[in-house]
Amino acid sequence: MFCEKAIELIRELQRASDGQLPAFNLEWFNQYKKSLATYMRSLGGDEGLDVTQDMQPPKSLYIEVRCLKDYGEFEIDDGTTILLKKNSQHFLPRWKCEQLIRQGVLEHVMS
Repeated sequence: MFCEKAIELIRELQRASDGQLPAFNLEWFNQYKKSLATYMRSLGGDEGLDVTQDMQPPKSLYIEVRCLKDYGEFEIDDGTTILLKKNSQHFLPRWKCEQLIRQGVLEHVMS
């Protein structure tokens, strides 16, 4: 339902000559953004999970990563602590690594 309404709003916005949504649709869209943000924060532990990031589901929930610099201890879902040292490689949950990949601490190893 939300997706259908969002697509409808995007099409309406594309057709609008001034690029503005009518007030009632703008209100709905703002509520949709709040609901989506709340939902994403409820997924994936402390950091949340950005469900808008990938248009297709990942092939695997775990990825192989290489540590580019010494980071220290890193805790995963089951409470296991992993020591992230420069040049070490690990097989970790994708959602748990994404922020460290963006920060340049880890790199995704494509095999």
